Amino acid sequence: MRYDNHQRDHSRNDRAGFHNDRRPRRNRREETPQVAVEVGQRFPLTIKRMGINGEGIGYYKRMAVFVPGALTDEEAVVEVTSVAHRYLRAKVHRIRKAIPHRVEPRDSYADRVGGFELEHLAYPQQLQFKRDIVRQSLERYEPRGYQDYDVRPTLGMADPYGYRNKAQFQVRQADDGTVQAGLYAERSHDLVDLPTCSVQMPVTMTVMRALVQMLQDLQVPIYDEEHNSGIVKTLVVRAAANTDDVQVVFITNSQKLPHKHQLLLRMADELPQVTSIMQNVNPGKTSLIWGDTTLHLAGEETITEKLGGLAFKLSARAFLQLNPAQTEVLYNEARKALDLQEGMTVVDAYSGVGTIGLSLAGIAQEVRGMDVIPEAVADANANAALNGITNAHYEVGTAEDVLPQWAMDGFRPDAIVVDPPRTGLDQNLMDTILAVHPQKLVYISCNPSTLAKDLVELTEDYRVDYIQSVDMMPQTARCEAVVKLSQR
Repeated sequence: MRYDNHQRDHSRNDRAGFHNDRRPRRNRREETPQVAVEVGQRFPLTIKRMGINGEGIGYYKRMAVFVPGALTDEEAVVEVTSVAHRYLRAKVHRIRKAIPHRVEPRDSYADRVGGFELEHLAYPQQLQFKRDIVRQSLERYEPRGYQDYDVRPTLGMADPYGYRNKAQFQVRQADDGTVQAGLYAERSHDLVDLPTCSVQMPVTMTVMRALVQMLQDLQVPIYDEEHNSGIVKTLVVRAAANTDDVQVVFITNSQKLPHKHQLLLRMADELPQVTSIMQNVNPGKTSLIWGDTTLHLAGEETITEKLGGLAFKLSARAFLQLNPAQTEVLYNEARKALDLQEGMTVVDAYSGVGTIGLSLAGIAQEVRGMDVIPEAVADANANAALNGITNAHYEVGTAEDVLPQWAMDGFRPDAIVVDPPRTGLDQNLMDTILAVHPQKLVYISCNPSTLAKDLVELTEDYRVDYIQSVDMMPQTARCEAVVKLSQR
């Protein structure tokens, strides 16, 4: 688990040729033909497969063409949008032959912004795609014994809409003076206003649209990216599915928030469901959404969510999975994979606010965790106290620093669970895990590619018992997976 904007150094050694039986790499420059293609050119294309980002992939004169919105076995006329040395990008101009599993997206803008890559694909086929992505990643990196892995069908939702507990929308002012909130169009900073969003919990959109109207009525200065002027950059609304708490964060270009008093009065009157109002200051042009300074404006400083019978207080920047219902499914699978016995000790690496580790405290003799963000560790220890858990403890630091110190003090865990960011395991943590060599190891992955890459090294000492994928983000190409590993 992690905090927003939290990144680690994930430099890795190149492991090409790690196995002697790995297929030799061929010279791609020799393989890829030089094709004279121009942006705007159109041609027919048959989609052969789908890529890890949900785009269709076909071949034009042996050159790969990536086409968002196209599905395997479809025939389309595509229009080239960019030309690279080894591949083309294109958009669908017209579908000539659609497959039976194509459906009409609920969101009219689904083909313009990210986060809806698969909304045109029927949900059962989305689940198949996510299982296939895990298999494709294994075939690419070839960890030991991958051909025989038990890759289980993806666990999905009965209703794959209205699940996202957090709306994080950019705010800009249109040429006609209206305030808009939404997402950037793909590969641009052109804002697409989102008056509705089918994957968001309804309350987040209700609050979001009301805030946009208030900002417009009160003429609060809106951020102008081109001139680096104005105040309000981003609106963040997070809802707790199981307590009805709602938190609003105004992310601003400075600590000034003009008309703050009137804004807070209107929110108290029109949005009684909002229990926490915060301001985060992120000055200047930056690719990061969050800044370092967070101010308390009104209500509580945190909201409370309940998962698996436990309560978790969440500060403004605390990371929590976006899908509360599937989070419980994911953590249940992690507990099953660990299969802890009484008297066992467990380490929760990348612990964040303690959601995974505390869910194991009822079984384990002792739970220890660590995170590099002090606020996350404080939240984790506070959440342990909130739930009356006395056998869980969290420390500030990296696992690769903290684990060896614990080992020197005589603590060697029976089990370790890791939930790294999309970049995968830090190499130093990888080395530490292999040195500590716990009896049980569970890897929770949000990126099949880095999972497969990490398994190349882990499977020298561990065997993969199974991989259980879980659909945490329906309508997108994202896939989470729980991997059960045991000592060889």
